[in-house]
Amino acid sequence: MDVMLFAPELFLLLGSLLLFLFTLSESTCRNVRGIAIALGIGAVFVTLSCLNLSGDLFQKAYRVDLFSQLFKLAIAAGFLLVVVFGRQLKGIAPPVRPEYYLFLTLSCMGLMMLVSSVELISLFVSLELSSFALYILVPLRDDSTGLRTQMESGIKYMLYGVVATGIMLFGMSYLFGLTGSTHLQVLLPRLHAMAGQPAVIVALAMVLCGFFFKLAVFPFHFWVPDVYQGASNETAAFIAAIPKLGAVAMLIRIMTLVTPADKPLLTMLAILAVCSMFYGNLAALMQKDVKRMLGFSGIAHAGFILLGLLTLKEAGFAASVYYIMGYLVMNLACFLVICTVSKNGENVLIDDLAGLHKRSPLLAFTLTVGLFALAGIPPFVGFMGKFFLLASALNAGHLTVVILAAINTAIAIYYYLSVVKVAYCNAPDLDEPMPVDVYTQAVSVVLILAIIAFGVLPGPIMAIASAAVHTIL
Repeated sequence: MDVMLFAPELFLLLGSLLLFLFTLSESTCRNVRGIAIALGIGAVFVTLSCLNLSGDLFQKAYRVDLFSQLFKLAIAAGFLLVVVFGRQLKGIAPPVRPEYYLFLTLSCMGLMMLVSSVELISLFVSLELSSFALYILVPLRDDSTGLRTQMESGIKYMLYGVVATGIMLFGMSYLFGLTGSTHLQVLLPRLHAMAGQPAVIVALAMVLCGFFFKLAVFPFHFWVPDVYQGASNETAAFIAAIPKLGAVAMLIRIMTLVTPADKPLLTMLAILAVCSMFYGNLAALMQKDVKRMLGFSGIAHAGFILLGLLTLKEAGFAASVYYIMGYLVMNLACFLVICTVSKNGENVLIDDLAGLHKRSPLLAFTLTVGLFALAGIPPFVGFMGKFFLLASALNAGHLTVVILAAINTAIAIYYYLSVVKVAYCNAPDLDEPMPVDVYTQAVSVVLILAIIAFGVLPGPIMAIASAAVHTIL
């Protein structure tokens, strides 16, 4: 076996073992934080060095290709950014911070394994490794801050996740019964030969449910607002962006099994996309907590991502890849501001951002760029992402869905800009400046430049996304 094919996952596994040793002894928070940041930096460099590798492992149950490596790079980069700007862990008690970084690293490793899994059993194991680590991270929030609802949030997250996983496993059993195999490369031709049969449609729909939960697609979204609000700000930042990378990667792999003859399944996807957009945007209009607002907006963005999957074409899949990569940097930019504004790890209300431009111009600008991008305002990545998704869906003949998506874009602009208005037009309760350390400043600049570069120069990113998608079609 070529060890380099498994290098990113092996690196995080060794890092997890090192963090586990720290949990067994009395270690300072600074040491553990330094190890976590080093792991993030190392994961990015190791993944970059393996970007162009390809091959199969573990009896062809694990595939390394440009598609999987591109998502692994995004997962590693997101992990590094979250660890750096959330390194103070204001909402996590010092005694459990080694365990916190351990489970964060294990979740990242599970996601990396997930995007390379091309066999149903390995897919399930990878998904559960990532998910159970997250189930533990949510209730680790310190009782002295926030609303003290982290236990309730963690239980809801786990219960909804178990139900979604159970439905997915039931669908996998159908696929195995229909085809006699659990390998996706074997399932592909056999399912295409049975296209349009009710059993195939039901099986695929049930398998998709497991990843609809990860992506927070309606009606598997009920955990989102409570988990975002109950989890610590750093945990919410991770959950809001990084697991969705794995969900999109696997949704694309599963959608390669679908054909245009499976019309009921495509109709279901269109309905779920529209419901996600309307429910998420309308619910976000009424929110006062910034994290809850971003949670509901995430449901709406999941609906947009489904537009690319509806097409069953390379261009649509590539648009979904481009959009989720952009969503990563857009969302993390907003959560960076939340983590920094929060003094002791408490939740941040929209009114708490009043006069932010006077207290910290860089944070206010970072928040504005992130929210403008999420709203789909040019020239940021959100605008180009929505343009590519709408164009691909329109070319595939989904005119009604495109019109409804355009309406939702207009709705979303209102509540995003209302937050910007508070930050720039409302008077602050305190005029004292907000200190921002050099690491947070550096991450802010990186995220701003990424949001702008992805939007101004979408061609190279879309070319890489198209090449990655082409490897699995």
